[in-house]
Amino acid sequence: MNSFEFVNPGFLYLLLIIPVLIVWYFLKNKKDTPSLTMPGMSDFMKENASILPKFRPVLYLLRLAGLSLLIVALARPRSVDVSSKTKKQEGIDIVMAVDISGSMLSKDLKPSRLEALKIVAQSFVMERPNDRFAIVAYSGESFTMCPITSDHKVVVNSIRDMKYGLLEDGTAIGMGLGTAVNRLKDSRAKSKIIILLTDGVNNSGMIDPLTASELAVENNIIVYTIGIGTKGMAPTPIGYDHNNNFIYRNLPVEIDEDLLKEIADKTNGRYFRATSNTKLKQVYKDIDKMQKTEIKELKFYNYSEEFRPLVLLAGLLLLIEFLLRNTVFRNFL
Repeated sequence: MNSFEFVNPGFLYLLLIIPVLIVWYFLKNKKDTPSLTMPGMSDFMKENASILPKFRPVLYLLRLAGLSLLIVALARPRSVDVSSKTKKQEGIDIVMAVDISGSMLSKDLKPSRLEALKIVAQSFVMERPNDRFAIVAYSGESFTMCPITSDHKVVVNSIRDMKYGLLEDGTAIGMGLGTAVNRLKDSRAKSKIIILLTDGVNNSGMIDPLTASELAVENNIIVYTIGIGTKGMAPTPIGYDHNNNFIYRNLPVEIDEDLLKEIADKTNGRYFRATSNTKLKQVYKDIDKMQKTEIKELKFYNYSEEFRPLVLLAGLLLLIEFLLRNTVFRNFL
């Protein structure tokens, strides 16, 4: 970005004397110029008159132009080239641990809990370009779909690939949280975050959720927990029909909110409940606001002094005025 400025702008007020000098010059010359009329000499004067005296004001204008340029040069004009560079501070490492059990196919969120989560999670990742992400999927067991990486396209593709049936069914919250902690324990990031999402009650796995939360505390990891699902009844898959399509039935939504709150409290995190698509989006917006990577913008200023050409031009004009005054106009002054 280029701009222009004067280092000593106060000198520009001196330019106010220029129009005063112009007016003074013409009034003075009008007053001091004598008028002599001689009978019988008009024809002779017309034949021998020179047009040079008519151009005498040019000398004064050259002098004023030179003076004006010197005044502007005293104000020290310069152009400023401003460039900026974004410097990323030490960022945040985030692991999203997502429940992919059969109940995540429930249709209280549209088109289903899992698909709604995938849409929101992808946006969340793409809106945080300065952070690293990992994806852990869990149901009856858990595995890492994407290790910690700054390649957000890889992360987004891993989120898209999440689906029911990749793992044994069940809800092993402790396993999901434990795997997420394992992804972050060696991280040197300024902040380490786990976003743990589930729609059920821990009913399988070899790791107790509270034991996994203690591991998170030991490794300075903050855990945000999200319970997804409406309050009351929800269309939930209970089996397959003869065409291998899911059969749905309205069943009570059971989420162990006390456990999720305890995990969040232990790790200095927070528990959220997402009962609809809109509230799920808001949950991720809230987490986004609470965990920001600090960005510094460094500005570089390159100054280019512009007064030198003005001084040279002013000197040239004054030199021309001096030469003309002492040569061409010498006999008419």
